[in-house]
Amino acid sequence: MSTDQMAHLTDAEDGASLWHDAWLRLRKNRAAVTGGAILLVMVVLAILTPWIAPYGYEAQNLDLGATPPSAAHWLGTDIFGRDLLTQILYGGRISLAVGFIATAVALVIGVTWGAIAGYVGGRVDSVMMRFVDILYALPFMIFIILLMVVFGRNILLLFLAIGAVEWLTMARIMRTQVQSLRQQEFVEAAVSLGLSPFAIIFKHIIPNALGPIIVYTTLTIPSVMLLEAFLSFLGLGIQPPQTSWGLLISYGAETMEEYPWLLIFPGMALTVTLFSLNFLGDGLRDALDVRGSKD
Repeated sequence: MSTDQMAHLTDAEDGASLWHDAWLRLRKNRAAVTGGAILLVMVVLAILTPWIAPYGYEAQNLDLGATPPSAAHWLGTDIFGRDLLTQILYGGRISLAVGFIATAVALVIGVTWGAIAGYVGGRVDSVMMRFVDILYALPFMIFIILLMVVFGRNILLLFLAIGAVEWLTMARIMRTQVQSLRQQEFVEAAVSLGLSPFAIIFKHIIPNALGPIIVYTTLTIPSVMLLEAFLSFLGLGIQPPQTSWGLLISYGAETMEEYPWLLIFPGMALTVTLFSLNFLGDGLRDALDVRGSKD
């Protein structure tokens, strides 16, 4: 076996052991494991909603009206006689979809932007990061509201609009990671082999920066879900006949004195999911912090 092959094998073993050690540290974090389990349950429920929802999404009984939790309706009904549990399950599909898809949009933009700026450096880096600084200074909530007003309240536009304003922090994180990694020996070896900057960035550097990317992802999803809930609360997010946890909370807030369960249960669903994501994100951050684990 040649020296290069042995070095490559050693690097692969080191990489595998680092991820294995991170997994072992994560398993010891009960809050993170519990958060991950709850999040998994929420995602499974969202996927299976059409088959497990106790009533049809549009099924309503105006004669029944708003009723408290009962054997027939575990979480009660709203003012239109619709089963609240069914509404929460379908609302979870939209809220989780907004969180995951908008975060994915933010990651694609932020990782690409930050990686290019950090690797190329020089004037390109300076111009690209000044652009990020300028965008940071803009009132993005007003920007999103204007988009929704001008182009209509379209759910796809909501995904893109939220994702387009959440990528700035990821760009800064990725730039810092790339600036550190580009001095490593494996990058110098890739350059000496004549690989293009595009190949070096996307095949060698970004895979070695997965730790911060994963942590940022788990911490961005709850931020995006809160932003969607806030927009829906203002009437600028998800629109009927679709629903989300934010929209259900908005309806519940209007009638909270008469029908408190309409606010309590959607609020609990959103709160539990956000806490789960934050616990999981904190656990991943600690597990992937190699320097902290050595102390």
